[in-house]
Amino acid sequence: MGVKVGILAFGDDIPVRLRGGPVADEDRTLEFVRRVHPGYVVEPIEGCALKYATYPPDDVVFASSSAGLDIVCDQRLTLVQPSTLSGHLCRIGDGRRMAVLGMHSVTDWLSYGTWSDGVLVRSLNLTPDSGIIESVGEPLPFEAPYWAGGHPVEDPYPLPFHPLDLGQTALRHLFGFATDGPDHADDRAAGEVDLLGFRVTDPTGAEQAARDAIRQEVLQMVRAATGQPAGRE
Repeated sequence: MGVKVGILAFGDDIPVRLRGGPVADEDRTLEFVRRVHPGYVVEPIEGCALKYATYPPDDVVFASSSAGLDIVCDQRLTLVQPSTLSGHLCRIGDGRRMAVLGMHSVTDWLSYGTWSDGVLVRSLNLTPDSGIIESVGEPLPFEAPYWAGGHPVEDPYPLPFHPLDLGQTALRHLFGFATDGPDHADDRAAGEVDLLGFRVTDPTGAEQAARDAIRQEVLQMVRAATGQPAGRE
């Protein structure tokens, strides 16, 4: 599965509001993105439909702010651990419900969390290699068939289900759409919501330098494993 998702939303009933086709207010959305990334440079660019916006390129954010709903898709959210989500993001919620979900198919990583009035209600974070990294609160109802063995994976597999399968179910229940699997009518309604686009960059250059360092480390590991000579990209 080539699935990567990083999504965060604030709203009293996020799936219902998304399926209702909210229209982003440009000024409001710009201010929302600036609050999500304080101190960063934020510049408007071309937008994208929600279903295709869940894993933007580096330094690109897709977002929408409208009455009763704020939503942002950002690669930076892909590998988030919900319980350590930055406090300023919880404050943006201002008493509303909040949900975050991250998936990454390279490691079969899945994490999601829900909050009510700023209090973490449920957090799950797991990978097949690391097992259950975090499990806070009672499992949500849609999780039950997965923990009960209703979605088995071919043996041997260290979990009773594939994280990305549960991830698509969580995405549908928490946000109202899915990016993979059978297409539901309600999914189409939410997935076709237009998000505005922004280039969001760290003016200090530190974030890009950290990404470059990680990529160089990975490249060196690949070369060592395959016997390729060292050199520049």
